[in-house]
Formats: sequence, structure tokens, C-alpha cells
Amino acid sequence: MTLVLLTFLGGALTILSPCILPVLPFVFARADQPFLKSGLPLLAGMAASFAGVATLAAVGGAWAVHVNQYGRIVALVVLFVVALTLLSARLADYLAHPFVALGNRLSQPPGESQSQRGPLRSLLLGVATGLLWAPCAGPILGLVLTGAAISGPNAHTSGLLLAYALGAASSLAVALLAGQRLFAALKRSLGAGVWIRRALGIAVLAAVAVIALGWDSSVLTRWSIARTDRLEQALVNKINLAHAPPNGRSAAAMAPVQTAVQALPVEGPFPSLEGASSWLNSPPLTPEALRGKVVLIDFWTYSCINCLRSLPYVKSWYEKYKTQGLIVIGVHSPEFAFEKDLGNVRQAVAALGVTYPVALDNQYAIWQAFHNEYWPAHFFVDATGQIRGHHYGEGQYDESEQIIRRLLLEAGATDLPAAGVGAMSATGVQASADQAHIQSPETYIGYARAQHFSSPSGLVKDHPENYLAPVDLTLNQWTLTGTWSVSAEHATLTKAGGSVVFHFYARDLHLVLGPPANGHAVRFRVLLDGAAPGSDHGFDTDAQGYGTVHEQRLYQLIRQSKDVGEHTFTIQFLDEGVQAFAFTFG
Repeated sequence: MTLVLLTFLGGALTILSPCILPVLPFVFARADQPFLKSGLPLLAGMAASFAGVATLAAVGGAWAVHVNQYGRIVALVVLFVVALTLLSARLADYLAHPFVALGNRLSQPPGESQSQRGPLRSLLLGVATGLLWAPCAGPILGLVLTGAAISGPNAHTSGLLLAYALGAASSLAVALLAGQRLFAALKRSLGAGVWIRRALGIAVLAAVAVIALGWDSSVLTRWSIARTDRLEQALVNKINLAHAPPNGRSAAAMAPVQTAVQALPVEGPFPSLEGASSWLNSPPLTPEALRGKVVLIDFWTYSCINCLRSLPYVKSWYEKYKTQGLIVIGVHSPEFAFEKDLGNVRQAVAALGVTYPVALDNQYAIWQAFHNEYWPAHFFVDATGQIRGHHYGEGQYDESEQIIRRLLLEAGATDLPAAGVGAMSATGVQASADQAHIQSPETYIGYARAQHFSSPSGLVKDHPENYLAPVDLTLNQWTLTGTWSVSAEHATLTKAGGSVVFHFYARDLHLVLGPPANGHAVRFRVLLDGAAPGSDHGFDTDAQGYGTVHEQRLYQLIRQSKDVGEHTFTIQFLDEGVQAFAFTFG
């Protein structure tokens, strides 16, 4: 219930953003009509159609996006006709059939009486408006869409998206009611009814142009994020539902810990492990076959920085307690498409030295069976097959080990090794983060979840674009230079010589990268404030900043040895075809 309220408030904040501007002319075009018969149905149709389309887009893949694009085209045509009928009923008579009839039905012909103004017309116009609405993906909407993509289509997903849309519709309703009074006063004092109607027609035409040019999801969205994301994040933090720590994936939150060793209540039975597409290091396992063992379930994915930093602790527990009855199962639940590839996961498991069983949960069947929401997430199962504790995110390693020890003792283990993981010698991306200096958030490059992008052309979807860098980047802004094609998940460099630039504040900078589809390695060079990084180079670069993308994974590009603060990072690619997915920091 708290998350529903938070999502509703996030939608209501959209009224403060420039990205709501393209919707306003369609809303105010009905401001001269009764609210209950016209304004309310319009807003309801808008909310319902947005929630439905957003649900499909989040869980349905590319086909749903293409279907919605056709719907947007139809909606643009309909609303263009509406604008013309607002400008001139005589002009509407000359429009080709059937658009004249459809436009006159959705708009209000001048001679129609008050009693003829049914809510159905406004409802249909609202549905068309909802197809065009591209709200700003701030922290709250990003949280909901990420959860939808992971958990699949369900009533909870659609309910949250509907709550967001209703929040936006509520704030628009307030604006519409205020606009009705203003327009009524203008009509009485100036006799300006015809001119108001024509002005609204011009505004609707302008809104159609803005949406057709894609400015609603590029330029206006970029302005909007800067205005509302702080307010939304403050709401998230205040209610303690932040799903994204400054250095983690959006679903890798440091959620409230429920691992009190003094009392380990039963949280439910060990769910099924069916649904895994493959198993590594083991044949398929079942809860029944594991009865009598203490089981640690570790939800992870191999390009997740939070998962990689917790991995050394999970490996150490396995090595220390496996002879005492501990079984560790790594449930690999992917975030990016390349993490579903068996070969990629097998290579990562070998490179990371993971020797315990790993289940590939490509369809999130095990994820959903555990009702999980985070990377990483640890679930502790006792020898009788009951979940006795869980922990989300990094940290709390001593407490987690105490739970393992407690469950082993309950199962009859004796002579346990001494507790304590000691000083970890992990290097590269697995080394602990410098939490005191992280002021930059995880940042996605694909347009589905991109934030803080800055470029004169905006972020162009699914089409090669020659990007130019802005004069200056402020903290946490990033940009592309050169010719890139940006998809929902990543950006692909289509011509050698392009770069990615990020103005960040953290000790470590990582970037998830992949080579082109042909598998050819891509050479790159990293610069820090325009110069070679020297001793501040990362694990995957040398002192001159040179490195190579030869596989799909997370690359550590910067690890500062001193002077941690605001810096400008640049990665220049010497070959074409590289794919860039997301920045993370440590």
C-alpha cells in the first residue's frame, strides 16, 4: 500500500515537469465543457491507456513497442483532425472521409448542444492522448518499470502503473478545473469563446508536432528529469523504499535487513527450483534432494557490481562450511539480454572461480518463487526445508555468517571453523566500494531507463545519430559523441571514433560493455579530465588508458588512488561496433 501511495505521488509530481506540456493542450481543449461529462472521462481514458501500454512495453519486449508505435501514429492523425476542427468547423468539412467524421465525433462541433456532449467522446480522446503520453522516467517510474520487466505481467505491475497515471491525472484534473473557471471568465468579459477555441487548436497542433518530432521523449524529458527526480528521490528515501543505492543496480537496493540471529522465525517453505533453463557445476537440484542440508540461495547476475562485490564472501562461506553441511546455489537472474547466454555465464562462472551450483534463471521463475526484488539477495534455508532469514544488497557479512552457523548447529554440525571472514583480498571489480565518496548513481545508456543525458540533439531512439557533446557537463550528466544507434537496452557505435563522456564523483568507475555481434575486439582509450589516468587507471586499463573490449561484461576503467572528487571521464573507441549498457560506481 505504501508503494502504491508513493507511485501515485510520483505521478502527481509530473505536473511540475516540462514533459507534461504536450498533453496539456489535449486536456484544456475540453476545458469549456462540464468536468464530469468531459474532463473526467478524458483523464480516465488517458490513465487507463497509458497503464495498459506501459505494462505491455515493460514486459512484452520489442513487439509491444512496435504495436504502440502504430497506435501513436493513429492517435496523432486523430488529434491532428481534432485540432483542425477546433480551428475551423468549415475547414473540417473539406477533410477527406473518414477523418472528418472521426474528428467531429472526438471534438465538439460548434452547434452541438450541452445535452449531446456524452462522456464516450472524451473517453476516446483520452485513450488517444494516453497513447501519446511519454512521462518522465524519474526514480519512482523507473522503479516500477524495472519491477515490471523482471516480474512479468501481473495485477500488481498494472496497478502500480495505473496508480502513477492516476496521480498525473489527478494533478491535471486540478489544473483543468482551474482552467474552466479562467476560460469562463474570459468568455464573459471579452466574448472570446471563438478565439479561445482557435488558440487551443493551435496549441493542439503544436503538441502534435512536438510528439511527432520526438521532443516529448528527448528534449522535454531531459529538462523534466532535472526538475522532478530530486523530489521523487526524497519521497523514496523518506518512506524507506529506495530501490537503488548510489552505486547499485536499480533493483540492487540496500533494503531493510531481517537477519537477527537471536530470533530466526520461519519465513516460509523452500520454493521450487524448477524453471531454471540450465545448471552449471551440478545436475538440477530440488528442495527435496537438499533436505538435511543448510542452503544459501544467492541471487546474482554477472555484470552486477553489487553482486560481484559480495561474491568473495559467498565463496568464502562455501569453502569454509561445505564440509559441515552448507550448500550454496547461485541463482543467475539476468538483467541484460547477453546475460541469458549460457556460454557467457559459463565463461563468467569460470573466470570468477565459482565452483558451487549455479542455476540459470532466465525466465525469473525461481526469482518469482522466492518473491525476490533485489540483486544481490541471500536467502537462508534450514535443514528441514524452511526459509529462516534473508538479506538484500551488500554488507552485513558477519551477521549473514552467524545465520549460517546457527542453522548448521541446529542441523547437528559440530566443530565449526572460527567465525569471521577476515580481510578480503579481492581485486578489480570485486574489491569493496569507497562508500564515503560515491555521489554518482548507476546510469543506464539505453533509452528505456536513461537519465541525465545531455546533448543538443537529445537521445534519438533506434536510429543512427551523429551526437555532439554540449559545452559543459554538470555533475552526473553524460553524453555521446560520434555516430551511435541507441536502443532500449544499450547504445551501439556505428562508426569508429565515437566516445562516451561522464562527469562523475566516485573513486571507481565501471562500464558494462560488449563487442559487436561479429565478436571482433574493440580497442579503446580512457581519459580522466582530458589526460591519461596514470596511477588512477582501472583493472581493465593501463596507465595510458588503453584497453580492449573482447567480451560482454562489466569493465573497471577508473580506480583513483588519490584526489577523489568531481572528474570528467571520457572513453574513446578506436573501432566501431562496441555496445555500451550502464555505468556503475564504487
